[in-house]
Amino acid sequence: MVKFDLHLHSDNSDGSAAVKELVSEVEQAGIKIFALTDHDTVAGVNEAAKYVSDNMKFIKGVELTCIADDIKCHILGYNINPDNNELEKLIEHGKILRKQKLETRIKYLKDVWNIELTKEELQWLYSRKSVVKTHLANILVSRGLANDNVSAMKKYLDACKTGNTKFEARTAIKTIIHAGGIPIWAHPLGGEGEKHLTKAEFLPKLKTMIEFGIQGLECYYSRYSTKEAEFLAECARKNHLLISGGSDWHGTNKTVILGRLNTDDIEIDSQKISVLNAI
Repeated sequence: MVKFDLHLHSDNSDGSAAVKELVSEVEQAGIKIFALTDHDTVAGVNEAAKYVSDNMKFIKGVELTCIADDIKCHILGYNINPDNNELEKLIEHGKILRKQKLETRIKYLKDVWNIELTKEELQWLYSRKSVVKTHLANILVSRGLANDNVSAMKKYLDACKTGNTKFEARTAIKTIIHAGGIPIWAHPLGGEGEKHLTKAEFLPKLKTMIEFGIQGLECYYSRYSTKEAEFLAECARKNHLLISGGSDWHGTNKTVILGRLNTDDIEIDSQKISVLNAI
């Protein structure tokens, strides 16, 4: 059985590991097929390709933060060309949106919590290729204001209203396809810390995402039970969608285990992952 993990993050977004370290961790875990899917950036994918052993398959990817009508969603793009002009333009636009969100949160910390970031902290944040809430939370943890980044986000940042700074899903999907990639709906029942959707809640959203052009579902995911994964896989088959799977590993920034594809710690046969046949 070939081990795989198609959802990994480096320190180019909100993971803790540098790209070279990530590839080394993947190899040590015995994973033979993997994708780097940083949030709203492709900064690390060409670098990662340099470190991949001949007996491993590396898939260049991205994870775009989107909205489809009223559906907040993350869309994975697999096998993308990171140098595609249209994708580069979208990512540059995303940097502007993220900067706006960051500045709103910095102001919120100061106005509501009387927490003012130092010059050094601000320089570090603005130097990031893709800034997310986790980065601010880690600063709060380092100051001793919370025990971990999840509780820091919940206490100090979750109530901050940042407005819509997400990509339009239809645009993101078209851009991924234009860049030679395959758009997959990441953790479609809900991501880290989110309440999972019921069948009745999910099916109308799936219909919308199909209308927007999604080509597959991340059915196997570190926070989903075997029952949830089987439900998603059946939905994918019924709607002629591709099936994917990944842990959503962030190194030490989350408790996710590299290569873990369900809450039951059952190894998944790569033959079930139809997106691999399409790449």
